Amino acid sequence: MTSAPDQTAAATAARRRQTQDKLLRVEKAIGQLRRERSRLAVRAIAQRAGVSTTFLYENADARRLVQAAVTNSKSRHDRAAQEEHERIEASWRERALNAEEELTRAQNEILAQRQRIGELMGQLRDFEQMVPGESVQRLATENTALKHRVHQLTQEHRALQERLEGARSNLRFTDKRIADLEAQLLEQDQP
Repeated sequence: MTSAPDQTAAATAARRRQTQDKLLRVEKAIGQLRRERSRLAVRAIAQRAGVSTTFLYENADARRLVQAAVTNSKSRHDRAAQEEHERIEASWRERALNAEEELTRAQNEILAQRQRIGELMGQLRDFEQMVPGESVQRLATENTALKHRVHQLTQEHRALQERLEGARSNLRFTDKRIADLEAQLLEQDQP
């Protein structure tokens, strides 16, 4: 018959072997979840390793393994989300800058055309006083062409203004959507 100290030692050794076996299964489960790019969470690791969540929380070695895996996963996920956010933001920022640049160019062109029209109108009045009717007809035709050009530039200005407003609206919507997605990610990452 075996003595009580021998039985206790044997039970302790068996418990240690079981704990080591469980720790190896936890490490293996973490590796599998990483390879599958699955979400690293305590429940998922416990389920994959075939251990209880209580074991993962109570055993110091298991708790360290899980915390390290979850922290590493979150930082990798955060970097990927930040890179995606920056890529989208750069695209919209570039569009908005291009639209603003075109708007400025159109406004400058309209201003130059208006000044030119004013100069030509003054010259037309001067010629009306000095030149016979045929020259006046030619100048009137040029004036009409210039008015048509001003109208065309005004329409282009409106179109560019609408594009700029659309780009700004899209940027606001994208910023709001990204903020919502980041909030959802933060809620999902909390165990």
